[in-house]
Amino acid sequence: MSVFERHTLDNGLRVVTADMPSVQSVTCMIMLAAGSRYETPDTNGIAHFAEHMFFKGTERRPTAREIGMEVDGLGGEFNAFTSKEYTGYYVKCAADYRDRALDVLVDMLRNSKFEPEEIEREKGVIVEEMNMYYDTPRDFIGGVYDQLLYGEQPLGWDIIGTKETVRAATRETFRGYVDRWYKPERMVVGLGGKLDGDALETVQRLLGDLEPQETGAPAAVEAERTSTPRVTVHHKESDQAHLVLGVRSYPLDHPDRYALQLLSTVLGTGMSSRLFTEVRERRGLAYYVFAHNQSYTDAGSLFSQAGVDITRADEAVETIAREFRKIADEPVPAEELEKARALAKGRFVLRLENPQGMTMFGLSREVLEGKAVEPEEITAGLDAVTAEDVKRVAQDVIADAGLNLALIGPFEDAEPFEQLLAAG
Repeated sequence: MSVFERHTLDNGLRVVTADMPSVQSVTCMIMLAAGSRYETPDTNGIAHFAEHMFFKGTERRPTAREIGMEVDGLGGEFNAFTSKEYTGYYVKCAADYRDRALDVLVDMLRNSKFEPEEIEREKGVIVEEMNMYYDTPRDFIGGVYDQLLYGEQPLGWDIIGTKETVRAATRETFRGYVDRWYKPERMVVGLGGKLDGDALETVQRLLGDLEPQETGAPAAVEAERTSTPRVTVHHKESDQAHLVLGVRSYPLDHPDRYALQLLSTVLGTGMSSRLFTEVRERRGLAYYVFAHNQSYTDAGSLFSQAGVDITRADEAVETIAREFRKIADEPVPAEELEKARALAKGRFVLRLENPQGMTMFGLSREVLEGKAVEPEEITAGLDAVTAEDVKRVAQDVIADAGLNLALIGPFEDAEPFEQLLAAG
């Protein structure tokens, strides 16, 4: 029996539902295939800024407080998130209040006022959020790495934008972005949890009159794999260095996506992973270290991130680089692969235990790939991966590839790290 049901309204808007009769709550989510990679140099940060502004008031609910009071009155929680390829808004509440939660969400997205005085006030909030981001190297290092990997194109820009673009935003900036991308063909409504009654009728009533309109697509990623290492250093006086070291990998729909996931798991997921064992347990170089594969619709990167002792940063880089090369040179032993498979499947299943996790999973796949994949397809894909698959993918992605290294710390020059990677 399928977990997800998919419906399409006449205007092209999709509805994905996941009935979970054993729970008492519901998550109502609206996700759009529009994020920061849909911006221009002049509007960088507007996707995230707009996310803030949708909570500031509509004609029916004129202030942020009135929106908050209504959701509080449902006993609910609401929030939003912006990534590079999608944006989402959700309310979690008791199942009896589903239709009212949907009404609040749709009202925010369709009828927000974007009042100039509210925009000006929120600029200060965004700038302070930006300052917090820049002052938190563990977060900021990801942006430094993306800039190194993708350069001056939207995937290389920070989601939060720049202080210049945020301060320059006007009501017309928001309207231009929203009117371009917030259209039915890019919008998916997700409902997960206890779904009594006719939820589809409610969505039809609230959103069925949206006019369909083709939006086009963002520019394709321009990124070439190189065989020479590349290093960027962001100088910051600190007691700890933060680094990301990685290689280009595969886009979301690549046929070897599951082998790549297990490769990442073996490298750096969990306290028994290779990187955690070697970098933290054996050498005491870092408090945190992990590996992750980040795939977009047309690009991807397999990388490790760590916070390390500034006096031993070179040793940390050498150790992580050695683990990358080792997994490309030597097959993963059967026992280690089975442990990684169980871990990957277990983490995935745990994500789906609640309505929010289930809805987030289904919508993200529907928005980015046009299909809310059934959970059993993921576990079957992981089960099918062999040690030979992992080694083949590791050789394709890592072997002969130049490692990309981003560092934040009290370093003046990238050259010593370039030489270190080249020597390896």
